[in-house]
Amino acid sequence: MTFKVACVQISSQNNMQKNIAKAIDFIEQAASGGADLIALPENVAFMAGSPEELFASAVLPDEHPALKEFQKIAKKLGKWVLIGSISVKTAGSDKLANRSFLIDDKGQVHDTYDKIHLYDVTVEQGESHHESDRYIAGDKTILADTPWCKMGLTICYDLRFPHLFRKLAQNGAKIIAVPSAFTAYTGKAHWKTLLRARAIETSCYIIAPAQTGSHPANRMTYGHSLIINPWGKILAQALDEEDVIMANVDLDLVDNVREQLPSLLYEREFS
Repeated sequence: MTFKVACVQISSQNNMQKNIAKAIDFIEQAASGGADLIALPENVAFMAGSPEELFASAVLPDEHPALKEFQKIAKKLGKWVLIGSISVKTAGSDKLANRSFLIDDKGQVHDTYDKIHLYDVTVEQGESHHESDRYIAGDKTILADTPWCKMGLTICYDLRFPHLFRKLAQNGAKIIAVPSAFTAYTGKAHWKTLLRARAIETSCYIIAPAQTGSHPANRMTYGHSLIINPWGKILAQALDEEDVIMANVDLDLVDNVREQLPSLLYEREFS
């Protein structure tokens, strides 16, 4: 079975309505190109200039304007849409969730995933991030049953935790989504290498829509959205500009690669 996926690469700012409108334009562009599944990046609806601005923009999922608008366009076009993530309020916590929403071709929320691994890091050049100050970590893996295959959901920093990807593949994933807002500094060093490694290790297609360029609070993201096949071959990639990339996903290739290299089946215990 073959189907077409698209990754939308945009540069979201701290104006939600403009971000949503821009994303919808790209969704329509991808749909006109024949994409069956259209994936948006992390923080697609809003990139805040401050924690105060972030919390002021967040609402409960059912009230979120981005979710409502992306549901409408998915239904209108008859396409599956992955909202890479939006920040939503959570019940029982004063922190937010960084949550993906997979919307089906009827405009219904099919699955959600809360980012498990929060980006608490200090890297060179004085750059530091502390997502756990604002977000509560997810604790559940998600394997979505799509019309084509099982798809594993991850978000950005999850990319650095290969055991998560391996578990998704061992439980049936043939495609894994990695919507991201990868920093420019670490992206230049690691983005492509890590994504190709996850594809090779899991014998999965990897789709990685990304934020790009300059954002509020002097934040810079790397861009370079990628679609990678199970052999580690890059099928499509964006550069630094806002863009849509597309490629065909051939599920027979997943089975073929796993027959040749059945590493998912042969783990050994060791001390």
